[in-house]
Amino acid sequence: MRLTTFCAIAALLAPVADAVAQQPFTLTRGQVIAAALARGPRLNLASADTAVAAAQLLSARGIPNPLLSASYTKSLPQFHVTADMPLDFLWLRNTRIRSADAARLAAQYRYAFDRARVILEADTSYTRALAALAHVRLSQRNAVAADSVRRIAVARRDAGDASELDVELATISAGQANNTAAADSLTRTTALLNLQALIGLPTDRVVASPVDSLVAPATAEPGVTDTTLAVASAVASLRSATLAATVQHRSALGFPGVMFGFETGDPTGAEPGILPTFGITLPLPFFNRNRGPIAEADAARLRANAELGVVRIDAQLQVSRAQSTQAGALARVARDRALVGSADRVAAMSLTAYREGAAPLSTVLEAQRTAREILAQYIDDVASASIAAATLRVLTLTPSSVPTP
Repeated sequence: MRLTTFCAIAALLAPVADAVAQQPFTLTRGQVIAAALARGPRLNLASADTAVAAAQLLSARGIPNPLLSASYTKSLPQFHVTADMPLDFLWLRNTRIRSADAARLAAQYRYAFDRARVILEADTSYTRALAALAHVRLSQRNAVAADSVRRIAVARRDAGDASELDVELATISAGQANNTAAADSLTRTTALLNLQALIGLPTDRVVASPVDSLVAPATAEPGVTDTTLAVASAVASLRSATLAATVQHRSALGFPGVMFGFETGDPTGAEPGILPTFGITLPLPFFNRNRGPIAEADAARLRANAELGVVRIDAQLQVSRAQSTQAGALARVARDRALVGSADRVAAMSLTAYREGAAPLSTVLEAQRTAREILAQYIDDVASASIAAATLRVLTLTPSSVPTP
């Protein structure tokens, strides 16, 4: 499945080599997420952990092999063949399997959560790139508007309707607008290079550009309704550690076994043929009562229990923080939408009034500054609301909502 995905992404990005030398190509949000999933090192590590857990489950299901021994003695009979079969699988195999299965389930939950975090990272980088592009378009428009005000001030000064002070103020405002546009352009370049690095594209220059729209979520994402993936993974890890400790405690005295075989080889003929043998083997715990493995298993269980408590607190804190961020951003977006239109109209009206000599230049500059700040705040609030919604979706994922690999 992962090989197929990788091949699909490779085919998707195949034109990159030719496009790099020509002009930036476009990327959708879905393409960026798919490429990040195909190339993400974090996901490869989580997949390896899942494979290790599956292998441990396979080992736990195994039945110990019998031990075959052959010996020769001078006493009669001279040839001895025996097989020893340990019996630990009769009462510990099921517990060992349940422990390994819980560890495998925990690894699958971690894999699903890490996959969701890779998607979140790609989604967040894409949103930030869109916001940076929106800021560049806004600052370029503001630079054009500021230069228009400067030209109007020069024309009015030449006509005797404005002072040299108005020209200087307009020139300063235009210079600041150009500086803001240059800074926003640098921020856009950085955001695009970060996005390219995330999906394995060259980072020495901009070769890609996002094309999706920057929109805020319509409604707030729901909160926690069930055990999240992070908590479910910690719970499964604790169950696995508890069962593993049970196995070690029950192994303190060792395990008996069954011995069976035969004897043969009596040259005197007193014991002809093959003589069957049967018996049992019992461990003698004189030097070792499994204290080391028991202590390790108990410590692992205590650590898993403590980790579960930390994960629960941290998960609830992150969800609460994301909910607060999302609610605040959506409230600001709603207010910004009502202010953006008014600010643009005020800026246009003040420019018309200054052109006709009915308002001072300071009114125009203040109206444009206010409109610029409101529009920039609107872009930031939309991006913040979108990122918070995506974060909340990841944090509130449950085992039932994500297919396990």
